[in-house]
Amino acid sequence: MVDEEAPHMEAWLMSPPGRTQAAASLTARHVSKIITENRRGRSAADSLWIFSFLSLCCLLFFDEPMEEISPDTETPLAPQPPRLLERRVRQPQPAVTVLKSKLKNGLTCSGPKVRSTLVGLFPVVRWLPKYKLKEYIWGDVMSGVIVGIILIPQAIAYCLLAGVPPIYGLYTSFYANIIYFLMGTSRHVSVGIFSLMSLMVGQVVVREVFQAGFDLNEDSTPSPHELFNDTLDLNFTRKPELTVELLGMQLGKDSYAIAVAAAVTFLAGVYQILMAVFRLGFVSVYLSAPMLDGFATGASVTILTVQAKYLLGLKIPRHQGYGTVVVTWFNIFANIHKTNLCDLITSAICITILVAGKEIQDRYKDRLKIPLPTELVVVAGATLASHFGEFNTRYHSSVSGHIPTGFTPPQVPAFSIMPQVALDAIPLAVISFAFTVSLSEMFAKKHGYSVRPNQEMVAIGLCNVIPSFFHCFTTSAALAKTMVKDSTGCQTQISSLISAIVVLLVLLFFAPYFQALQKCVLACIIIVSLRGALRKFRDVPAKWRASRMDAIVWLVAMSATALISVELGLLVGIVFSMSCIIYKTQNPKVSLLGRVDDVDLYEDVEEYKNLTAPSRVKIFRFQAPLYFANKNSFLKSLYKAVGVEPFLELTKRKKAEKKEKDKSKKQAKTNGETTNFDVFVGLVQKELEFHTIVLDCSAIPFIDSTGMATFKALVKEYEEIGVSVLLACCNTSVIDALQKGEFFGKNNKDISSLLFYTVHAAVLHANRAAEEKKAEDSVILAITAKRDK
Repeated sequence: MVDEEAPHMEAWLMSPPGRTQAAASLTARHVSKIITENRRGRSAADSLWIFSFLSLCCLLFFDEPMEEISPDTETPLAPQPPRLLERRVRQPQPAVTVLKSKLKNGLTCSGPKVRSTLVGLFPVVRWLPKYKLKEYIWGDVMSGVIVGIILIPQAIAYCLLAGVPPIYGLYTSFYANIIYFLMGTSRHVSVGIFSLMSLMVGQVVVREVFQAGFDLNEDSTPSPHELFNDTLDLNFTRKPELTVELLGMQLGKDSYAIAVAAAVTFLAGVYQILMAVFRLGFVSVYLSAPMLDGFATGASVTILTVQAKYLLGLKIPRHQGYGTVVVTWFNIFANIHKTNLCDLITSAICITILVAGKEIQDRYKDRLKIPLPTELVVVAGATLASHFGEFNTRYHSSVSGHIPTGFTPPQVPAFSIMPQVALDAIPLAVISFAFTVSLSEMFAKKHGYSVRPNQEMVAIGLCNVIPSFFHCFTTSAALAKTMVKDSTGCQTQISSLISAIVVLLVLLFFAPYFQALQKCVLACIIIVSLRGALRKFRDVPAKWRASRMDAIVWLVAMSATALISVELGLLVGIVFSMSCIIYKTQNPKVSLLGRVDDVDLYEDVEEYKNLTAPSRVKIFRFQAPLYFANKNSFLKSLYKAVGVEPFLELTKRKKAEKKEKDKSKKQAKTNGETTNFDVFVGLVQKELEFHTIVLDCSAIPFIDSTGMATFKALVKEYEEIGVSVLLACCNTSVIDALQKGEFFGKNNKDISSLLFYTVHAAVLHANRAAEEKKAEDSVILAITAKRDK
């Protein structure tokens, strides 16, 4: 009889006339469960009684207005669902089709395309015909001449760092300016020798020269005075000079040094061109500003240390290997008693004049229309003093030596050396490109025009490849000379052409006059030019106050570069700065959100005042991408923020249920009763402070498969303890990743109940769902209690 009546009761309850959809759903679900239990052994009277009681409850309960059910009277219980955003449907083209299209466009040859390619490769063809002669010529000529005058002493001086004779610095400056004039896209950048590049090239040169068996003492070639005395003492006999066979020729120390420099420069240029071809300019993105500043400052300390021996006139070899700064200073103090007084006095005078000139320039830069040519004055005066005072022969002061005029014939770089320096060329290529592009973009932004980073990479690459055939070493954009060009009215790269002409005049006519120039004077020019980089130490407290992480990156890069080596310092700086970024993503800021009064805005309750946390809803924000490296950090921070870890909570509940069952069994045995102990399941559950967790994903830029699996597991684990997990404010990349992983079920059937475009919409849905569940549970409890009576 019961089995025959049950389907009729269930059919009647599934569609009660005059009830809301929510009431019908509730009646259908729970009456079905009760009827199923009735089928397991209840009498017809019990079934009819339960049916009557449940119908009365439904009439009394669901006829009440929905607003009275919600404890939050200011928020309607069942608001109209917001209009969903509709995603655009994009049909991605097959990869084969895209590849064929690109190959077709890339390999197709036509007249307009050839013309466009040539114009892109040589930007001078585009801007030179539009050159405004009357408006631009004076500023370009003035800046070109001034930079050329500054460039001459620096070109000679930086050869000390590169470990090559002075003439090659002039060659490098000349060719680099000509090539960048033809191929560069920046109007203001000055490309040529740079102290950091010279130092890195010099370390490679000195290492290879040492391994070839040459004496590292830079004054191993005797002066005329020493040579005359030696010939008298040794009966006109002299030890023959060591040579190395390369490219079918016997090369001495200086020739072999420039061969090594040209080889590493060629490779650096080839790397830069390959980076441009394969669009690898993004590599410079990993060179953060604090890291580059620290690296440049550490390199400046190394340059100062390497040049310090020239100030004292000490003839000690350049250290090879790690710890150059420490070892060199130890050697300097160990040989301090051998100081050449002539070099020391000359250095003191030159540094005083150079620093005074720089200070005057900085103080009165607004009044001075052109920079003071302090370096040129010092070089000219010191050369005259050394020549007429015969400092080399009388006081054994080290001088530049003979500087020939004209050009040497071009020569193919020594390919046999390149395997030995292939790795050394990589940091040269990256640093040279990074400095050039950053300076180009900085001055382009200042003057309101654009540059093409990829073309800049091609230009600086050819500034290294082509000059390497003419005995030159690695070049880069130089900040100091670029700022001089900008401050003296530079308008276009015509100024670089003027600078090249100034250098050409020196190469053709005036180079021999610098023969008597002391090396200590060149060292003074180099050291004083480091003032800007060394002053970075004064900015450390400000860096620390602004960002401790950036200050630590600066200190690590600077220390590694100065105390270990320049190459390893660069590597350590890059790795450490990237590690800091990874650390930030693994330990991001997390927060619980509260609502601003009368506004649908939610923010961090610890950062803002007068915020109200939603009733029984936890809103959690994670400010980092969610991926494999920070999955555990995400879970730990969430568990800590909401105060409930689902696995532990579920374990506690199971233990409590088991304990309650055992207790009931004992009581039943004592009373001689039989009880269905399944009724205790769920009655011992702890009432949590919240029923829903809303994950604010607005600060999560992306997730990977691990992050998607973490979301899936999170929803499942909290569902087991009666807590819902909702997502809000997800960007499209996160939504796509979740859809691909079927986070919303097959065909995204649960997307409307799990994903919301705003936090407020998620909170409203959570409260509405909680009230519905509360109503269902109250009906079941009432029925159960009445039945047990």
